[in-house]
Amino acid sequence: MRIIDAIEFGKLIHNARKKAKLTQTDLAAAAGIGERFIRELEKGKPSCQLEKSLLVAQMLGIKFEATLPPLDE
Repeated sequence: MRIIDAIEFGKLIHNARKKAKLTQTDLAAAAGIGERFIRELEKGKPSCQLEKSLLVAQMLGIKFEATLPPLDE
């Protein structure tokens, strides 16, 4: 899945949470963050903190891979 914005990232988190059969409350408790953050993250709020967002993704088993453009030598 290609993530191009906060809304797409939120959908990814929402779908992974549902697949894991977790409520927003369960996920928030497991990640040690507030339930409000989970709600805002799933809605695609663009100002969500990156570190917390990555923690939530990690709790759901989501892995990221970065592809860098080739270096000009």
